[in-house]
Amino acid sequence: MNLNNHSNNRIVSGMRPTGHLHLGHYHGVLKNWIELQHSYECYFFVADWHALTTHYEAPHGIEQNVWDMLVDWLAAGVSPHAATLFIQSRVPEHAELHLLLSMLTPLGWLERVPTYKDQQEKLREKDLATYGFLGYPLLQSADVLIYRAGGVPVGEDQVAHIEITREIARRFNHLYGREPDFEEKAAAAVKKMGKKNAKLFMSLRRKYLEQGDQEALEVAQALLESQQNISVGDRKRLFGYLEGSGKIILPEPQAMLTRAAKMPGLDGQKMSKSYENTIALRDDPDTVTRKIRTMPTDPARVRRTDPGEPEVCPVWQFHLVYSDEHVRQWVQEGCRSAGIGCLDCKQPVIDAVLRELAPIQERAAEYEQDPDLVRSIAAEGSEQARAAARDTLEEVRKAMGLAYK
Repeated sequence: MNLNNHSNNRIVSGMRPTGHLHLGHYHGVLKNWIELQHSYECYFFVADWHALTTHYEAPHGIEQNVWDMLVDWLAAGVSPHAATLFIQSRVPEHAELHLLLSMLTPLGWLERVPTYKDQQEKLREKDLATYGFLGYPLLQSADVLIYRAGGVPVGEDQVAHIEITREIARRFNHLYGREPDFEEKAAAAVKKMGKKNAKLFMSLRRKYLEQGDQEALEVAQALLESQQNISVGDRKRLFGYLEGSGKIILPEPQAMLTRAAKMPGLDGQKMSKSYENTIALRDDPDTVTRKIRTMPTDPARVRRTDPGEPEVCPVWQFHLVYSDEHVRQWVQEGCRSAGIGCLDCKQPVIDAVLRELAPIQERAAEYEQDPDLVRSIAAEGSEQARAAARDTLEEVRKAMGLAYK
Protein backbone atom coordinates (compact mmCIF):
# COMPACT_ATOMS: atom_id res chain seq x y z
CA MET A 1 0.00 0.00 0.00
CA ASN A 2 1.10 3.59 -0.55
CA LEU A 3 1.37 5.58 2.65
CA ASN A 4 0.04 9.11 2.61
CA ASN A 5 2.66 11.52 1.33
CA HIS A 6 3.09 13.64 4.43
CA SER A 7 3.97 10.63 6.56
CA ASN A 8 7.25 8.83 6.22
CA ASN A 9 7.99 5.35 4.97
CA ARG A 10 8.10 4.09 8.54
CA ILE A 11 6.07 1.18 9.91
CA VAL A 12 5.54 0.22 13.55
CA SER A 13 4.20 -3.06 14.89
CA GLY A 14 4.47 -4.94 18.17
CA MET A 15 3.53 -8.19 19.87
CA ARG A 16 2.85 -9.01 23.50
CA PRO A 17 5.46 -11.40 24.88
CA THR A 18 3.66 -14.74 25.17
CA GLY A 19 6.73 -16.97 25.03
CA HIS A 20 7.31 -19.48 22.26
CA LEU A 21 5.43 -18.60 19.07
CA HIS A 22 3.41 -21.01 16.94
CA LEU A 23 2.46 -21.45 13.30
CA GLY A 24 -0.47 -19.07 13.73
CA HIS A 25 1.94 -16.26 14.63
CA TYR A 26 4.23 -17.21 11.76
CA HIS A 27 1.57 -17.21 9.07
CA GLY A 28 -0.49 -14.38 10.59
CA VAL A 29 2.22 -11.87 11.52
CA LEU A 30 5.84 -12.84 11.00
CA LYS A 31 5.69 -13.69 7.29
CA ASN A 32 4.14 -10.26 6.72
CA TRP A 33 6.87 -8.56 8.77
CA ILE A 34 9.56 -10.41 6.83
CA GLU A 35 8.10 -9.09 3.59
CA LEU A 36 7.61 -5.52 4.86
CA GLN A 37 11.12 -5.16 6.28
CA HIS A 38 12.56 -5.07 2.76
CA SER A 39 10.24 -2.29 1.55
CA TYR A 40 9.78 -0.01 4.57
CA GLU A 41 11.66 1.38 7.55
CA CYS A 42 10.31 -1.05 10.14
CA TYR A 43 10.20 -0.81 13.92
CA PHE A 44 9.13 -4.09 15.56
CA PHE A 45 8.86 -4.17 19.32
CA VAL A 46 8.12 -6.56 22.17
CA ALA A 47 5.19 -4.97 24.02
CA ASP A 48 6.16 -5.94 27.57
CA TRP A 49 4.27 -3.04 29.18
CA HIS A 50 1.14 -4.20 27.39
CA ALA A 51 1.59 -7.65 28.92
CA LEU A 52 1.25 -6.01 32.35
CA THR A 53 -2.18 -4.58 31.53
CA THR A 54 -3.71 -8.03 32.00
CA HIS A 55 -0.95 -9.88 33.90
CA TYR A 56 0.13 -7.27 36.45
CA GLU A 57 -0.45 -9.75 39.30
CA ALA A 58 1.80 -12.42 37.78
CA PRO A 59 4.65 -10.73 35.91
CA HIS A 60 7.32 -13.31 36.71
CA GLY A 61 7.30 -15.04 33.33
CA ILE A 62 7.40 -11.90 31.19
CA GLU A 63 11.19 -11.58 30.97
CA GLN A 64 11.73 -15.14 29.74
CA ASN A 65 8.80 -14.75 27.35
CA VAL A 66 10.49 -11.68 25.88
CA TRP A 67 13.70 -13.57 25.08
CA ASP A 68 11.84 -16.62 23.78
CA MET A 69 9.77 -14.47 21.44
CA LEU A 70 12.78 -12.54 20.16
CA VAL A 71 14.53 -15.82 19.33
CA ASP A 72 11.48 -16.94 17.36
CA TRP A 73 11.35 -13.62 15.47
CA LEU A 74 14.99 -13.93 14.50
CA ALA A 75 14.70 -17.60 13.63
CA ALA A 76 11.67 -16.94 11.43
CA GLY A 77 13.64 -14.39 9.39
CA VAL A 78 12.93 -11.00 10.96
CA SER A 79 16.32 -9.37 10.50
CA PRO A 80 18.02 -6.82 12.79
CA HIS A 81 19.88 -5.63 9.67
CA ALA A 82 16.63 -4.80 7.85
CA ALA A 83 14.42 -3.70 10.78
CA THR A 84 14.80 -2.18 14.24
CA LEU A 85 13.93 -4.78 16.90
CA PHE A 86 13.50 -3.54 20.44
CA ILE A 87 11.79 -3.94 23.80
CA GLN A 88 9.07 -1.41 24.59
CA SER A 89 10.10 -0.72 28.20
CA ARG A 90 13.68 -0.02 27.08
CA VAL A 91 12.36 3.09 25.32
CA PRO A 92 10.86 5.19 28.15
CA GLU A 93 9.83 7.87 25.64
CA HIS A 94 6.78 5.69 24.94
CA ALA A 95 5.68 6.22 28.53
CA GLU A 96 6.27 9.98 28.50
CA LEU A 97 4.29 10.45 25.30
CA HIS A 98 1.55 8.25 26.74
CA LEU A 99 1.41 10.56 29.80
CA LEU A 100 1.35 13.73 27.69
CA LEU A 101 -1.36 12.38 25.39
CA SER A 102 -3.44 11.40 28.42
CA MET A 103 -3.76 15.11 29.24
CA LEU A 104 -5.78 15.75 26.08
CA THR A 105 -7.54 12.44 25.39
CA PRO A 106 -11.23 12.44 26.38
CA LEU A 107 -12.16 9.58 28.70
CA GLY A 108 -15.07 8.62 26.46
CA TRP A 109 -12.72 7.87 23.57
CA LEU A 110 -11.07 5.11 25.60
CA GLU A 111 -14.31 3.70 26.95
CA ARG A 112 -15.77 3.28 23.48
CA VAL A 113 -12.87 1.22 22.06
CA PRO A 114 -14.66 -2.01 21.03
CA THR A 115 -12.13 -4.38 22.56
CA TYR A 116 -12.33 -2.70 26.00
CA LYS A 117 -15.63 -4.26 27.05
CA ASP A 118 -15.02 -7.39 24.98
CA GLN A 119 -11.79 -8.15 26.83
CA GLN A 120 -13.35 -7.36 30.21
CA GLU A 121 -16.05 -9.91 29.42
CA LYS A 122 -13.58 -12.57 28.20
CA LEU A 123 -11.25 -12.07 31.16
CA ARG A 124 -13.85 -11.85 33.89
CA GLU A 125 -11.66 -13.89 36.24
CA LYS A 126 -9.16 -10.99 36.32
CA ASP A 127 -9.57 -7.65 38.07
CA LEU A 128 -9.26 -5.30 35.12
CA ALA A 129 -10.71 -2.21 36.79
CA THR A 130 -7.36 -0.45 36.39
CA TYR A 131 -6.22 2.62 34.48
CA GLY A 132 -3.59 0.49 32.75
CA PHE A 133 -6.28 -1.63 31.15
CA LEU A 134 -8.52 1.32 30.30
CA GLY A 135 -5.56 3.28 28.95
CA TYR A 136 -3.85 0.55 26.95
CA PRO A 137 -5.29 1.87 23.62
CA LEU A 138 -3.66 5.21 24.44
CA LEU A 139 -0.35 3.47 25.11
CA GLN A 140 -0.79 1.72 21.76
CA SER A 141 -1.29 5.13 20.17
CA ALA A 142 1.87 6.44 21.84
CA ASP A 143 3.76 3.37 20.54
CA VAL A 144 2.90 4.42 17.00
CA LEU A 145 2.97 8.21 17.27
CA ILE A 146 6.36 8.35 19.02
CA TYR A 147 7.88 7.20 15.70
CA ARG A 148 5.57 9.33 13.54
CA ALA A 149 4.84 6.14 11.63
CA GLY A 150 3.13 6.27 8.29
CA GLY A 151 1.57 2.82 8.56
CA VAL A 152 0.65 0.10 11.03
CA PRO A 153 0.05 -3.46 9.77
CA VAL A 154 -3.11 -4.73 11.49
CA GLY A 155 -5.94 -7.19 11.07
CA GLU A 156 -9.50 -5.96 10.70
CA ASP A 157 -10.14 -6.40 14.43
CA GLN A 158 -7.44 -3.80 15.19
CA VAL A 159 -8.59 -1.05 12.84
CA ALA A 160 -10.46 0.69 15.68
CA HIS A 161 -7.15 1.15 17.51
CA ILE A 162 -5.66 2.91 14.50
CA GLU A 163 -8.73 5.13 14.22
CA ILE A 164 -8.39 6.34 17.81
CA THR A 165 -4.68 6.93 17.16
CA ARG A 166 -5.59 9.09 14.17
CA GLU A 167 -8.13 11.01 16.27
CA ILE A 168 -5.57 11.63 19.02
CA ALA A 169 -2.98 12.86 16.48
CA ARG A 170 -5.61 15.12 14.89
CA ARG A 171 -6.60 16.56 18.28
CA PHE A 172 -2.96 17.09 19.26
CA ASN A 173 -2.18 18.89 16.01
CA HIS A 174 -5.31 21.02 16.36
CA LEU A 175 -4.43 22.04 19.92
CA TYR A 176 -0.69 22.50 19.56
CA GLY A 177 0.11 22.83 15.87
CA ARG A 178 -1.40 26.28 15.48
CA GLU A 179 1.52 28.62 16.15
CA PRO A 180 0.70 32.26 16.94
CA ASP A 181 2.17 33.34 13.59
CA PHE A 182 1.27 30.17 11.69
CA GLU A 183 -0.34 31.86 8.69
CA GLU A 184 2.61 34.20 8.19
CA LYS A 185 5.15 31.35 8.47
CA ALA A 186 3.12 29.21 6.06
CA ALA A 187 2.90 32.05 3.52
CA ALA A 188 6.66 32.61 3.77
CA ALA A 189 7.29 28.89 3.29
CA VAL A 190 5.11 28.82 0.16
CA LYS A 191 7.26 31.55 -1.42
CA LYS A 192 10.37 29.41 -0.90
CA MET A 193 8.90 26.87 -3.33
CA GLY A 194 9.47 29.23 -6.26
CA LYS A 195 6.90 31.26 -8.16
CA LYS A 196 5.58 28.47 -10.40
CA ASN A 197 5.34 25.80 -7.70
CA ALA A 198 3.89 28.26 -5.19
CA LYS A 199 1.11 29.21 -7.61
CA LEU A 200 0.35 25.53 -8.33
CA PHE A 201 0.37 24.68 -4.61
CA MET A 202 -2.10 27.45 -3.73
CA SER A 203 -4.37 26.44 -6.61
CA LEU A 204 -4.41 22.82 -5.45
CA ARG A 205 -5.01 23.92 -1.85
CA ARG A 206 -8.08 25.92 -2.88
CA LYS A 207 -9.45 22.97 -4.85
CA TYR A 208 -9.12 20.71 -1.84
CA LEU A 209 -10.44 23.13 0.80
CA GLU A 210 -13.29 24.54 -1.30
CA GLN A 211 -14.30 21.48 -3.33
CA GLY A 212 -12.97 18.56 -1.31
CA ASP A 213 -10.92 17.45 -4.33
CA GLN A 214 -8.93 14.46 -2.98
CA GLU A 215 -6.80 14.21 -6.11
CA ALA A 216 -5.75 17.85 -5.69
CA LEU A 217 -4.72 17.07 -2.11
CA GLU A 218 -2.58 14.11 -3.22
CA VAL A 219 -0.93 16.09 -6.01
CA ALA A 220 -0.15 18.94 -3.61
CA GLN A 221 1.31 16.49 -1.05
CA ALA A 222 3.53 14.97 -3.73
CA LEU A 223 4.60 18.48 -4.75
CA LEU A 224 5.63 19.25 -1.18
CA GLU A 225 7.60 16.01 -0.91
CA SER A 226 9.58 16.93 -4.02
CA GLN A 227 10.69 20.33 -2.71
CA GLN A 228 14.40 20.49 -1.95
CA ASN A 229 14.64 24.11 -0.83
CA ILE A 230 12.33 24.12 2.18
CA SER A 231 13.19 22.97 5.69
CA VAL A 232 11.65 19.99 7.47
CA GLY A 233 9.78 22.38 9.76
CA ASP A 234 8.35 24.34 6.83
CA ARG A 235 7.33 21.11 5.11
CA LYS A 236 5.38 19.97 8.19
CA ARG A 237 3.87 23.44 8.45
CA LEU A 238 2.74 23.37 4.81
CA PHE A 239 1.20 19.90 5.11
CA GLY A 240 -1.01 21.30 7.88
CA TYR A 241 -1.69 24.52 5.95
CA LEU A 242 -2.68 22.46 2.92
CA GLU A 243 -5.33 20.59 4.90
CA GLY A 244 -6.60 23.67 6.72
CA SER A 245 -5.08 22.72 10.06
CA GLY A 246 -1.95 23.72 11.92
CA LYS A 247 1.54 22.31 11.72
CA ILE A 248 1.53 18.51 11.50
CA ILE A 249 3.54 17.50 14.56
CA LEU A 250 2.15 13.98 14.86
CA PRO A 251 1.17 12.56 11.44
CA GLU A 252 -1.94 10.39 11.30
CA PRO A 253 -0.89 6.78 10.60
CA GLN A 254 -2.67 4.58 8.07
CA ALA A 255 -3.98 1.11 8.88
CA MET A 256 -2.25 -1.39 6.61
CA LEU A 257 -4.71 -4.28 6.49
CA THR A 258 -2.93 -7.61 6.52
CA ARG A 259 -4.27 -10.74 4.91
CA ALA A 260 -6.35 -12.79 7.33
CA ALA A 261 -4.32 -15.62 8.82
CA LYS A 262 -5.24 -18.90 7.14
CA MET A 263 -3.48 -21.05 9.71
CA PRO A 264 -6.07 -23.08 11.62
CA GLY A 265 -5.54 -24.82 14.92
CA LEU A 266 -5.28 -28.58 15.31
CA ASP A 267 -9.00 -28.73 16.13
CA GLY A 268 -10.16 -26.47 13.29
CA GLN A 269 -10.56 -23.37 15.49
CA LYS A 270 -8.20 -20.41 15.34
CA MET A 271 -4.73 -21.50 16.43
CA SER A 272 -4.31 -20.18 19.96
CA LYS A 273 -2.50 -21.21 23.13
CA SER A 274 -5.74 -20.71 25.05
CA TYR A 275 -7.34 -23.45 22.93
CA GLU A 276 -4.32 -25.75 23.37
CA ASN A 277 -4.38 -26.45 19.63
CA THR A 278 -1.01 -25.09 18.50
CA ILE A 279 2.15 -26.28 16.81
CA ALA A 280 5.03 -24.26 18.22
CA LEU A 281 7.82 -23.12 15.91
CA ARG A 282 10.28 -25.01 18.09
CA ASP A 283 8.28 -28.22 18.60
CA ASP A 284 10.58 -31.15 17.80
CA PRO A 285 9.70 -33.42 14.82
CA ASP A 286 8.30 -36.20 17.03
CA THR A 287 5.97 -33.73 18.78
CA VAL A 288 4.82 -32.23 15.48
CA THR A 289 4.18 -35.69 14.05
CA ARG A 290 2.24 -36.79 17.12
CA LYS A 291 0.11 -33.63 17.19
CA ILE A 292 -0.89 -33.93 13.54
CA ARG A 293 -1.43 -37.70 13.64
CA THR A 294 -3.84 -37.28 16.57
CA MET A 295 -5.81 -34.43 14.98
CA PRO A 296 -9.59 -34.96 14.92
CA THR A 297 -11.03 -35.83 11.51
CA ASP A 298 -14.45 -36.19 9.89
CA PRO A 299 -16.55 -37.84 12.65
CA ALA A 300 -18.43 -39.76 9.94
CA ARG A 301 -15.30 -41.84 9.24
CA VAL A 302 -15.63 -44.29 12.10
CA ARG A 303 -13.96 -47.09 10.16
CA ARG A 304 -11.22 -47.04 7.57
CA THR A 305 -13.73 -48.13 4.91
CA ASP A 306 -16.19 -45.30 5.65
CA PRO A 307 -16.17 -42.45 3.10
CA GLY A 308 -15.56 -38.95 4.44
CA GLU A 309 -16.03 -35.29 3.56
CA PRO A 310 -12.81 -33.18 3.52
CA GLU A 311 -14.68 -29.91 3.96
CA VAL A 312 -15.69 -30.81 7.54
CA CYS A 313 -12.25 -32.15 8.52
CA PRO A 314 -9.67 -29.94 10.29
CA VAL A 315 -6.89 -31.72 8.39
CA TRP A 316 -8.28 -30.38 5.10
CA GLN A 317 -7.70 -26.82 6.37
CA PHE A 318 -4.01 -27.70 6.78
CA HIS A 319 -3.95 -29.01 3.21
CA LEU A 320 -5.28 -25.61 2.06
CA VAL A 321 -2.19 -24.02 3.63
CA TYR A 322 0.47 -26.57 2.80
CA SER A 323 -0.55 -28.74 -0.16
CA ASP A 324 -0.47 -28.12 -3.90
CA GLU A 325 -3.42 -28.77 -6.20
CA HIS A 326 -2.28 -32.31 -7.01
CA VAL A 327 -2.21 -33.38 -3.35
CA ARG A 328 -5.52 -31.65 -2.64
CA GLN A 329 -7.16 -33.52 -5.50
CA TRP A 330 -5.73 -36.79 -4.14
CA VAL A 331 -7.22 -35.98 -0.72
CA GLN A 332 -10.64 -35.05 -2.13
CA GLU A 333 -10.95 -38.22 -4.18
CA GLY A 334 -9.35 -40.57 -1.68
CA CYS A 335 -11.35 -39.36 1.31
CA ARG A 336 -14.72 -39.40 -0.39
CA SER A 337 -14.12 -42.87 -1.83
CA ALA A 338 -12.45 -44.24 1.32
CA GLY A 339 -9.48 -44.94 -0.93
CA ILE A 340 -7.12 -43.45 1.66
CA GLY A 341 -7.22 -43.50 5.42
CA CYS A 342 -6.95 -40.50 7.73
CA LEU A 343 -3.32 -41.27 8.59
CA ASP A 344 -2.52 -41.42 4.86
CA CYS A 345 -4.18 -38.01 4.46
CA LYS A 346 -2.16 -36.51 7.32
CA GLN A 347 1.27 -37.61 6.14
CA PRO A 348 1.74 -34.93 3.40
CA VAL A 349 0.82 -32.29 5.99
CA ILE A 350 3.36 -33.69 8.47
CA ASP A 351 6.05 -33.66 5.79
CA ALA A 352 5.24 -30.09 4.71
CA VAL A 353 5.14 -28.68 8.26
CA LEU A 354 8.45 -30.34 9.13
CA ARG A 355 10.04 -28.91 5.97
CA GLU A 356 8.82 -25.42 6.89
CA LEU A 357 10.02 -25.66 10.49
CA ALA A 358 13.44 -27.23 9.83
CA PRO A 359 15.34 -24.02 8.85
CA ILE A 360 13.52 -22.01 11.53
CA GLN A 361 14.52 -24.50 14.21
CA GLU A 362 18.09 -24.63 12.96
CA ARG A 363 18.40 -20.84 13.30
CA ALA A 364 16.61 -20.89 16.67
CA ALA A 365 19.14 -23.39 18.02
CA GLU A 366 21.98 -21.06 17.05
CA TYR A 367 20.38 -18.11 18.86
CA GLU A 368 19.57 -20.26 21.90
CA GLN A 369 23.26 -21.12 22.15
CA ASP A 370 24.21 -17.44 22.00
CA PRO A 371 21.83 -15.55 24.34
CA ASP A 372 24.27 -12.64 24.55
CA LEU A 373 23.77 -12.02 20.83
CA VAL A 374 19.99 -11.83 21.29
CA ARG A 375 20.39 -9.39 24.16
CA SER A 376 22.83 -7.33 22.12
CA ILE A 377 20.38 -7.13 19.21
CA ALA A 378 17.63 -5.97 21.58
CA ALA A 379 19.91 -3.40 23.24
CA GLU A 380 21.12 -1.94 19.93
CA GLY A 381 17.60 -1.84 18.54
CA SER A 382 16.33 -0.13 21.68
CA GLU A 383 18.99 2.57 21.37
CA GLN A 384 18.12 3.12 17.71
CA ALA A 385 14.44 3.37 18.64
CA ARG A 386 15.22 5.83 21.43
CA ALA A 387 17.06 8.12 19.03
CA ALA A 388 13.99 8.32 16.78
CA ALA A 389 11.63 8.65 19.75
CA ARG A 390 13.65 11.51 21.28
CA ASP A 391 13.28 13.56 18.10
CA THR A 392 9.50 13.29 18.30
CA LEU A 393 9.34 13.96 22.01
CA GLU A 394 11.50 17.06 21.69
CA GLU A 395 9.00 18.55 19.25
CA VAL A 396 6.02 17.45 21.37
CA ARG A 397 7.48 19.04 24.49
CA LYS A 398 8.15 22.27 22.61
CA ALA A 399 4.58 22.36 21.26
CA MET A 400 3.18 21.79 24.78
CA GLY A 401 5.35 24.48 26.39
CA LEU A 402 7.70 22.06 28.13
CA ALA A 403 10.94 22.78 26.26
CA TYR A 404 12.79 24.51 29.08
CA LYS A 405 16.14 26.09 28.30
